[in-house]
Amino acid sequence: MPYLLIWIGCIGLLTSSIGLNIKDIQQFDFSSVAWMSSHRSNIMDNITVTLSYLGGLPPMIVIVAISSLYFFRLKQYTNVLMLTIGLFGVTVIGWIIKYLVNRPRPDEMYQMVQTYGASFPSAHSIYAAFLSCSIIFIFHKYKRAKLISLVCCFWFLSMGISRVYLGAHFPTDVVAGWSIGFIWTALLWFMLSSKTLSRNKLFSNKNLNEVE
Repeated sequence: MPYLLIWIGCIGLLTSSIGLNIKDIQQFDFSSVAWMSSHRSNIMDNITVTLSYLGGLPPMIVIVAISSLYFFRLKQYTNVLMLTIGLFGVTVIGWIIKYLVNRPRPDEMYQMVQTYGASFPSAHSIYAAFLSCSIIFIFHKYKRAKLISLVCCFWFLSMGISRVYLGAHFPTDVVAGWSIGFIWTALLWFMLSSKTLSRNKLFSNKNLNEVE
């Protein structure tokens, strides 16, 4: 799965990056935002605005902090590193790219929520992809791993689509965000896998190597 995530992430990031300079893809971006804004409903408005608040960096920090404390009590330190280093790293990467690309947001007439920073990539999509993939990796050996994976996929897909619906991002911003989240989480998984940790002698207790 990590190799698949890297391939999907690379293809998505390359496609969305190239799309910034292709008129047809730019037109698709603008048309998607306009089309979604014309098909809004009160129910969807409430759902997407809620997702916007839940998917921001402050809630992500709270979720990661609580989860890290839980895994720390279980002495599953690799999971703690996966979440803490992962969130910090993916946040820095995302905002550096935002600064470098500096893509304008969709027109204010489409925006339903307050936005910060540039449009490309979508930070909410990055956080959602990272958290979802991390959870899938951490719980991949559990009995309900398939159900957990399904819920995680639904989470990051919903988060990304909601950003376009709210007029906060273009589809290519979302694809880039997902791709960054996929690539970073997969690379982090490789760095923190039990084989890598054992080879580098970072941990001597086998119980610490939960990410395999």
